[in-house]
Amino acid sequence: MGVSGSGKSTIAGMLAERLRWKFEDGDRFHPAGNIAKMSAGHPLTDEDRRPWLQAIADEIDRVCNAGDRAVIACSALKRAYRDVLAHGRDDVRIVFLDGTQELIANRLAARKGHFMPQGLLASQFRTLEPPAENEDPVTVSIDAPVEAIVDDIVRQLRLAAAEADADRRNRL
Repeated sequence: MGVSGSGKSTIAGMLAERLRWKFEDGDRFHPAGNIAKMSAGHPLTDEDRRPWLQAIADEIDRVCNAGDRAVIACSALKRAYRDVLAHGRDDVRIVFLDGTQELIANRLAARKGHFMPQGLLASQFRTLEPPAENEDPVTVSIDAPVEAIVDDIVRQLRLAAAEADADRRNRL
């Protein structure tokens, strides 16, 4: 989770590849009206976000109930949004991609072909509620190369040893 331009899709995609988990970009769950609104430079309201968050929560339930694992990139800027996504599940972890507004603005200025205009970044930072300790978040600085960020996430999730063990079992 994080504001637009924090690297959610890139980092989540690489994390999913590293863990051999499914990857989903939360943007694909947005109704067309949300994308049109953001493309026009208008921030979404909580009412706009409700069906989007519920669609992602439904996907989380589907994946978990199937016994699968996934990494889903999603802004989830407010605690209330993360509560909808996790809805009390203890098998869902939030990874917060933390960076300064200046760093992210520079990244957005270089990005081409995305529906989220740079002008909405200040609105996202005003909305952002960093995860609280009782959410058991994994918080990583995005002021590092992508590989190092993914290494940090895996280390904090304590998945490297478990995944290595699973790989060894699969090769036997």
